Amino acid sequence: MAPVTNGRLLFTGIPEVYAIAGKDNVYDTSETIDLDNVPLNGGMLFKILVLSIDPYLRDKMRGPDSDAGESAYKLGKPIEGFGVGEILRSENSQHPAGSHLVGWFPFQQYWVGNSVQYSYPVAPMKGVPWSAHVGVAGMPGSTGYMGWKEFSKAKAGETVFVSAAAGCVGATVAQLAKAEGLKVIGSAGTDEKVEFLKSIGVDVAFNYKKVDTNEVLKKEGPIDIYWDNVGGPTLDAALANSNRYSRFIECGMLTVYNGGETYTMKNLNMIYRSEITVSGFTIPSLMPKYPEFYVEVPKLISEGKMKFNEDITVGLENAGAAFEANQLGKSTGKSIVLVAE
Repeated sequence: MAPVTNGRLLFTGIPEVYAIAGKDNVYDTSETIDLDNVPLNGGMLFKILVLSIDPYLRDKMRGPDSDAGESAYKLGKPIEGFGVGEILRSENSQHPAGSHLVGWFPFQQYWVGNSVQYSYPVAPMKGVPWSAHVGVAGMPGSTGYMGWKEFSKAKAGETVFVSAAAGCVGATVAQLAKAEGLKVIGSAGTDEKVEFLKSIGVDVAFNYKKVDTNEVLKKEGPIDIYWDNVGGPTLDAALANSNRYSRFIECGMLTVYNGGETYTMKNLNMIYRSEITVSGFTIPSLMPKYPEFYVEVPKLISEGKMKFNEDITVGLENAGAAFEANQLGKSTGKSIVLVAE
């Protein structure tokens, strides 16, 4: 077979605020690959099927001199993130040709590697599309599941507030909390997302762009648990409406990913006044502790007991635009790029 184009999404510029498609990331078709003859050197040849677009990827677009250190993307190299790859050829006895891995892949159509970071095998399952393995059954879902199991100390009858609750992480947390008998308050940025929250059983769903978060929490709180995906004034409102001995789970800070002015917190004194436990985490540290996630959640999806919402962009050439839309809050569900069937 003659060499074929190996399209890639390259990191080409450090964004001023948002990563702009065609400027800060560019789709490149200059590379080709001979799928039959490219040397594997003991590794595997992957065909990338789906890739995940996540807000934290923006945090890696800081350049070599930033405080992001080794985790920063390299200029001129492909952006990287979680994906599902089909193994076309293999010299690895543990992963034969025809099998599939979820893991950390470059944003390109084909890739040769000896190992895949954060990887694990997946197999076809009725009702569970490949895209789910980079969403509710993948890194975002595991973030919600493992963080909740590790830090929530939830009890039936308590009240939890989830910010950015319509996202994959937030929606996973909301459904876990409902299943455990908690009252769930969830915020989102569009009326469409609010309707999705209602469809998954959120008790109090509101559009924070139309309704003041502090007023909602005053009425519906106080809260026992806050799952924080955004930081900033939303975190401040949660602090102001916290119950004694509440638990704050710091998962993300959407308000600071794109630079700009830092919000000045007004209610930090509530941490000691309410005797709040604040837990921050990144998901790699929890992955070894909860292997049951990779069995339990796909089973829940297959049985229709875990709902999810996806915003699928077809074609790697459109990934930059999907990334930009995700940063601007325009995604209608978990943002996913379908690279190949």
